[in-house]
Amino acid sequence: MKFIYPAVISKDEAGNYQVRFPDLEGCTASGDSLDEALDHARDAQEGWIRVELEEGGELPHITDKEDIELAEGEIVRNISANIRFFEGWDE
Repeated sequence: MKFIYPAVISKDEAGNYQVRFPDLEGCTASGDSLDEALDHARDAQEGWIRVELEEGGELPHITDKEDIELAEGEIVRNISANIRFFEGWDE
């Protein structure tokens, strides 16, 4: 199943990229390059969603990209996580 959430991407003073998911509390990632940060963000998002589903929680509402307030230099990009379910995955 594919889950798509918006991520806010910024660059810190050291030149590293930071990624946060406004809808997924505490879900963040970083990387030395944009590609590395996005790879880490996908992994973090997938892990966050997987844990939430395994613990019987509900996934949060997906905020429209246009409704996210950004600081100067921040951009929004939708990031998808593909999670494959199998029989008994929630047992």
